[in-house]
Amino acid sequence: MLAGATALSLLVFGLLLLAFLRRGREGRTSPTVWIGGLGVAMPIAVLLALVGYALMLGERIVAPGVSGTVVIDATGRQWSWEFSHRVGDGTPATHNELHLPAGRPVVLRIAAVDVIHSFWVPRLAGKMDAIPGHVNLLRIEAAQPGIYEGQCAEFCGSGHSGHLFRVIAHDEAGWVAFQRGERQ
Repeated sequence: MLAGATALSLLVFGLLLLAFLRRGREGRTSPTVWIGGLGVAMPIAVLLALVGYALMLGERIVAPGVSGTVVIDATGRQWSWEFSHRVGDGTPATHNELHLPAGRPVVLRIAAVDVIHSFWVPRLAGKMDAIPGHVNLLRIEAAQPGIYEGQCAEFCGSGHSGHLFRVIAHDEAGWVAFQRGERQ
């Protein structure tokens, strides 16, 4: 997006400079070409390309995934998150701690029980609102095992500053152990 916006800006500034340099000289190019072709058609083409690219990226973030994808319910409340992992009978819901397998896509079903919250793990995915009575889907994937910090990015009351959670991305052995209900 930044590259497209930069290219568009440079082209517009170049055309503006060219217009100043040609001022006062009789030119062969008609104003219709400058305004219609370069002033309207070219920005529309660039902006349509950028919108298409943004939609493609956005679809990757919110797409529900393929079969075998891990699905986790994330429920925001003042001022905590509860994660139901849906991976087995022995796996309890966790409080302020999201467990997921590293290197595999995970679909989060994000909702809230009281006010609007916003699920955000800066190193893993974009923000997604948690709205009472509505479920939003977010595709998230941790490339490497590790611990990632997350937070609520929507002011949700006096306890908002402490509305934090951790994401623990497990390697394959750790994920299997977590599914069996073993805590590491």
